[in-house]
Amino acid sequence: MGSAGHKEITEERSPIMKNCYQALLLALVVILFIFYYMVSNNNNKLPKPAFAKDFSNRLISLKTPHPSTEPGIMFVQTSDELNPSPLAKCAVESAARRNPNKTVYYFMKGFNGNISAYQKPEFNAIPLLSSIPNVIILPLNLDELFSSTRLADWYKEVEPDVEKYWIHVLSDACRIALLWKYGGIYLDTDVISLKPLEFQNFICAQSENYANGAALGFTRSHSFTEMCLTDYVENYDGEAWGHQGPDLMTRMLKKWCETDNLDNFLNKECKGILYLSSNWFYPIPYTNWEKYFERDRWNENNIENEFSKTSGAHIWNFLSGHYETQIKGSLSLMEYFFSKYCPSTYKSLPK
Repeated sequence: MGSAGHKEITEERSPIMKNCYQALLLALVVILFIFYYMVSNNNNKLPKPAFAKDFSNRLISLKTPHPSTEPGIMFVQTSDELNPSPLAKCAVESAARRNPNKTVYYFMKGFNGNISAYQKPEFNAIPLLSSIPNVIILPLNLDELFSSTRLADWYKEVEPDVEKYWIHVLSDACRIALLWKYGGIYLDTDVISLKPLEFQNFICAQSENYANGAALGFTRSHSFTEMCLTDYVENYDGEAWGHQGPDLMTRMLKKWCETDNLDNFLNKECKGILYLSSNWFYPIPYTNWEKYFERDRWNENNIENEFSKTSGAHIWNFLSGHYETQIKGSLSLMEYFFSKYCPSTYKSLPK
């Protein structure tokens, strides 16, 4: 009788105990979920690990956004210059301000990654640009960038000291490698952004039947950029100005579109690549580059009309860079662009 009674009680308690265990387990899951939500929510409120206003003594965090994981707009400084020109600063700042939801990467060959080492007055560009929340300054490691590309062997064999246009051909190589490895948008450091940009495959016409590579957009590992890498190496000619730059873009796009007349594709897609008309990035041709600096020529109304369809203005630094002029107080188109699209850079200019 005692054994039977014990068995009866155990059988009655088993489902009760089972329900208790299930309730405890459910409560534990709920508590863990609430804890995870609170932690995640608080983390989302923390500042992004970009170069913000805290210039503490640290190297770039491994958690810092990188184009390999977060495509964005990319600029390249192929010289060892650590205080780039006002135009370069304006290019980066304007891209960041016009595209606040995109990360802007500025690769600098002379930058070692330690932000605290560049707080002296002579390095004013790095603190200025790194204070913009969506700007990330990264070292330009050429061996790493060119690894696993057709450019790796070329870079080992080329002799920079005897190259006539080394800084320029190196920049041409970097833009193709960056777009092929990471995807996103590439802009030259003499392109002032006037409007937001979309992530899409695009090339822009410079002039009649001729393309340029100062503004490019491509998805990662695109067949077109792979073609450009191959042609860059196999047909390399460092003595010919533009052979690896706009000439390469033009001949590769003609090959891609199977045409001798690129103008047939203006503002149209050609096998998935949008070929933009020149007003998008080259509204003033290089033959008239002085117009950017002319005094008393422009007012706000005719500027807005003239550049209503312009996403970015290429300033032709190869020509204009030798032109010495004060921007602030000049009443020129450049002053208007600087004051409106890169106000922090404009504020830092001498009067």
